[in-house]
Amino acid sequence: MLLQTDKTERSSQVERKHRDSFGMFDGYDSCSEDTSSSSSSDESEEEVAPLPSSLPIIKNNGQVYTYPDGKSGMATCEMCGMVGVRDAFYSKTKRFCSVSCSRSYSSNSKKASILARLQGKPPTKKAKVLQKQPLVAKLAAYAQYQATLQNQAKTKAAVPVEGFSWGNYINSNSFTAAPVTCFKHAPMGTCWGDIAEGVRVEVPNTDCSLPTKVFWIAGIVKLAGYNALLRYEGFENDSSLDFWCNICGSDIHPVGWCATSGKPLVPPRSIQHKYTNWKAFLVKRLTGAKTLPPDFSQKVSESMQYPFKTSMRVEVVDKTHLCRTRVAVVDSVVGGRLRLVYEESEDKTDDFWCHMYSPLIHHIGWSRSIGHRFKRSDITKKQDGHFDAPPHLFTKVKEVDAAGEWFKEGMKLEAIDPLNLSAICVATIRKVLADGYLMIGIDGSEAADGSDWFCYHATSPSIFPVGFCEINMIELTPPRGYAKLPFKWFDYLRETDSIAAPVKLFNKEVPNHGFHVGMKLEAVDLMEPRLVCVATVTRIIHRLLRIHFDGWEDEYDQWVDCESPDLYPVGWCQLTGYQLQPPAPQSSRDSQSSSSKQKKKAKSQQYKGHKKMTSLQLKEELLDGEEYSFLQGTSDQESNGSASYYIKQEP
Repeated sequence: MLLQTDKTERSSQVERKHRDSFGMFDGYDSCSEDTSSSSSSDESEEEVAPLPSSLPIIKNNGQVYTYPDGKSGMATCEMCGMVGVRDAFYSKTKRFCSVSCSRSYSSNSKKASILARLQGKPPTKKAKVLQKQPLVAKLAAYAQYQATLQNQAKTKAAVPVEGFSWGNYINSNSFTAAPVTCFKHAPMGTCWGDIAEGVRVEVPNTDCSLPTKVFWIAGIVKLAGYNALLRYEGFENDSSLDFWCNICGSDIHPVGWCATSGKPLVPPRSIQHKYTNWKAFLVKRLTGAKTLPPDFSQKVSESMQYPFKTSMRVEVVDKTHLCRTRVAVVDSVVGGRLRLVYEESEDKTDDFWCHMYSPLIHHIGWSRSIGHRFKRSDITKKQDGHFDAPPHLFTKVKEVDAAGEWFKEGMKLEAIDPLNLSAICVATIRKVLADGYLMIGIDGSEAADGSDWFCYHATSPSIFPVGFCEINMIELTPPRGYAKLPFKWFDYLRETDSIAAPVKLFNKEVPNHGFHVGMKLEAVDLMEPRLVCVATVTRIIHRLLRIHFDGWEDEYDQWVDCESPDLYPVGWCQLTGYQLQPPAPQSSRDSQSSSSKQKKKAKSQQYKGHKKMTSLQLKEELLDGEEYSFLQGTSDQESNGSASYYIKQEP
């Protein structure tokens, strides 16, 4: 009984000591023997076990700022080791917490003070005064949030892609990836900040024989989307231990995280012999350097919260009849991408993938409100648990003024064919709907009942005025069966007794997108929208991007808008847990190339076209359709201006 009481008291003391020391920034004083010995494995799996005394261990004791740029945030007293708000520190340099510490440092008593801290003696009362309760509360919340992230990381493993590594692929070919800032819809797309080469982070030290998890500081050598090539501090020009990781991963932290979390910084075993004073080395290396924002992990988590939930009902394009919509139910949400199951599908196999910002999905009642065709469901009442998605969750289109000069039925234009996204075709406005929506048909290949018409908004970047392809040196796909080649718009308009839609009605805005030819990214194959593939930007025409799927023939290329929600940074699949389709192997390319030569194509009305193989199977079906090669001239517009966007229409 006495033994149990004694054990209970010790446990209570340990718990109280842990709580008190956390309030006093235990992480920065964790070199003390008392702190190390009291952090038992019974309290937490993440506690660090005692390490050999001969090993050089750095724990940010008094010399490394939480924010290495020294401009804001926290500071550590170089005398007593106390952490406090930088603005409250003494002197211009903010090196000391008080006048006494400054004088003590000057009188050569620093060594005695450090020794006292190593022996477990608490900091002075003066230093404690600097700790403001709101800051302690924020750090406590941050620590709790980090623990939550670690638990999530344990339960959700990244989806592996056998045999493919973005890092190796980029390194071996000297590729460049599109920056995260190009993708406003992707996680961190609008708050990526100044993350670039040279930024320092704290990461697990894999070059270590210790049984516990330890960390070290590394610098970003190269960025590729979310992925960063890192090099441990101290390796200088030695790239032997460079490694790739996802910068948004749960194991990547800003400099100073180990100090606040009580984690040890241990130099890699390969370079331990290089320096005798690692503390001085870090101070020198980190002075003036940049690191991640302290709330970076929180921002990543917040940017990966999606408003769409399972069981929500939406209206989505009918993939078998593009001219109409159907009701579908959200079955799953992955990285903002929705797997929608058509409501009438009993076995849940009749599905459709799209992003939550896709122009193909709408709130319940949208079709009726604008006069769009709609397939009524045989299900007369909602199934239990299903509910309509709120209208405010859907992407808002730009308001237009249709009162004056506006699009009219029969007007001609050029449009990306949704059944063959590699082609821009001669098209006609078949019906003008409400709120700026238009029903478009591809000349020469329309069904008699209009079942292959498709809906584009007047501001859509997928429709263009007559002459757009000619001025930008893109081969325009003429109407099927049209014999008078080469195709001339002036002759065609006269022959069909038609007029061209006025240029001023089209969307001429060109955002500063940041894409360049040759950049790598991950892109949805819109002809098989469940697949996200390794891809490359091969042409840029103002805001229009030509996306090539690595390892596949050019006939599978797709024209996509620069702000399409179906484009993602390198590393998006790993971050969200989505399956990435690697470049097609040579055997698959040979197979699909020979198949395409043997088969004569005829367009299907289903919203699937050129199909690619998944990483497991080569699909034999290929979309029937004409093949057209693009002119590779020098007129690709990589500038973001709108100069010479259109040619003057002929009378």
